[in-house]
Amino acid sequence: MNQPSFREKARYYFENTMSAGPSGVIKWLAIFSLFMVLILGLLILVFGIKSSPEPDAENLGFIEGAWQSLMATLDSGTMGGDEGWAFRAVRFIATLGGIFLISILIGTISSGIDEKLDELKKGRSRVLESNHTLILGWSEKVFSIISEIIEANENQKKPSIVILADRDKGEMEDEIRSKIEDFRNTKLIVRSGSPLESTNIALVNPNEARSIIVLAGTEDNADTYVIKSVLALTNGKNRKESPYAIVAEIKDPKNMEAAELVGNDETVFVMSSDLISRITAQTCRQSGLSIVYSELLQFDGDEIYFQEEPKLFGKKYKDSLLAYEKSSVIGLFTKDGSALINPPMDTVINKGDKIIAISEDDDTVVLSGKTSFDVDEKLFSRAELKAASVEKTLILGWNARGIRIIEELDNYVAKGSEVLIVADVVEIEEDIAELQSKLEKQKIQLQKGNINDKATLVGLKPEIFDHIILLSYTDIDTQESDAKTLICLLHLRNLSEKAGKDFSIVSEMLDIRNRDLGVVAKADDFIVSDNLISLMLSQLSENQDLKKVYDVLFQAEGSEVYLKPVSNYVKAGQPVNFYTVMESAAQLNESAIGYRISSLNADSDQHFGVNINPDKSKKLTFSENDFIIVLAED
Repeated sequence: MNQPSFREKARYYFENTMSAGPSGVIKWLAIFSLFMVLILGLLILVFGIKSSPEPDAENLGFIEGAWQSLMATLDSGTMGGDEGWAFRAVRFIATLGGIFLISILIGTISSGIDEKLDELKKGRSRVLESNHTLILGWSEKVFSIISEIIEANENQKKPSIVILADRDKGEMEDEIRSKIEDFRNTKLIVRSGSPLESTNIALVNPNEARSIIVLAGTEDNADTYVIKSVLALTNGKNRKESPYAIVAEIKDPKNMEAAELVGNDETVFVMSSDLISRITAQTCRQSGLSIVYSELLQFDGDEIYFQEEPKLFGKKYKDSLLAYEKSSVIGLFTKDGSALINPPMDTVINKGDKIIAISEDDDTVVLSGKTSFDVDEKLFSRAELKAASVEKTLILGWNARGIRIIEELDNYVAKGSEVLIVADVVEIEEDIAELQSKLEKQKIQLQKGNINDKATLVGLKPEIFDHIILLSYTDIDTQESDAKTLICLLHLRNLSEKAGKDFSIVSEMLDIRNRDLGVVAKADDFIVSDNLISLMLSQLSENQDLKKVYDVLFQAEGSEVYLKPVSNYVKAGQPVNFYTVMESAAQLNESAIGYRISSLNADSDQHFGVNINPDKSKKLTFSENDFIIVLAED
């Protein structure tokens, strides 16, 4: 191979130094300036140029000539008093060169500043915050999560939320601020970078984060990204020795085993699709249940807390139910880490056990000190239990959660129940046939049809169904999907009025902002899937032990939340305090935690009539249509 020529070497060196950015340009400008000044100084010396045309003026030496040239290069105004055309010519050349060099220098510095500002806008600097909530990834859930954490941070000192996602930093900040106006005392920091890479994760200081939330995106293989992000955290080279507090979202149950392998017992995984399917199945059979769940999961209002109470050690669970005025007890968190929700009333509270209670704040979970509760047993009432009967469920629309919803319904309905699916999707026949082979109590029928076509809905005779579930189409735009849902709801409302019968409707909604529009259509419940998942992720980021509580509440086995007629507990039309309701429920091995006033079920300002953890001493007069919210096994 031929040796490179001097010209090639010089060009190679020049390209390398220029690629260094503004510093390389400034370096060459300095070299060119020095070279020009030295050449002009040499010209002055060689030609004996004087600074004045006077006969007795001395010739300028090399150093003085170079200095005069340098001054003309830096400041063109210095040549205004020059005399002698030879001296003026040299200084004029120096001035022209100076203008050229200074222009390039200013442009280079300006370009360098712009590049630095652009780099800062990209969010690549290291986060110095500590005790912050760290969110990895991006989805529509991020807005609800931020709102909930802001609410939870109100009593914190200098709280902060840090977000790392593979999106433009400016776009993320603009989108967040367009949907969340008030950050209160919480500082928001956004960084741009892939949460899959350890180097990017290191920028957001995970070792000093109070909690970490990993979101699943909208990609088909979103779970893979979540698992990789968790792996980058738990097996990072520079990870801290103490365990992380990680909460991560998984969409497909098939990926749960792999996720738990990388979680290292320091990650709580929320199976989002399964959770929403369970809530939908439970809610379609109990009007108002989704509102109860939303109330329990929100930081605004009453939440679930764990509190150790030594004064209750040795006493029975039933004794704890009436021991609190401003809190509602729902179970025990044992010293071995088990969550007992609505345990048997004679369960003994041992040393190290914690009370699980719904309360406004952790500092309001305090014993009332009362010994008399004004319980009036004469107001107790017991409604006649109805025998289980077959049920007919109509599912309008379809998405991947439909199969899991039907599977969950099979845990509740009587044998011989029916499900009719009406949707305009294709190629689900095989999935439905496989599902039918697994069901024990329900028979499925599939009918292709447009749920926005009123004639199709009329032909279905919705009045003959016990429950109607309206599912969102997740394969189209969110707003378009919600628009389809709203149109279908309006048709159902019209058919309900004509039939003179209230339909039991549970509707899925993708955007919580469309919920208020849906209220007009008088659906019994709205399942805003992303919002519910966001609420749960936010709660678990504050207390991972809540996962054990949720696992019990949202499954068919064990105690769940029920809304039961008030006549099951107390007489309607009679003033009664909630202590009386609680005692009546306790005698049925149930824990009463609130009530729903049916006359307010369309009033969003009154939480649709739902009141969780009410004032125990205040007397109320229930109507026959009202409900008591309890934790019970059936």
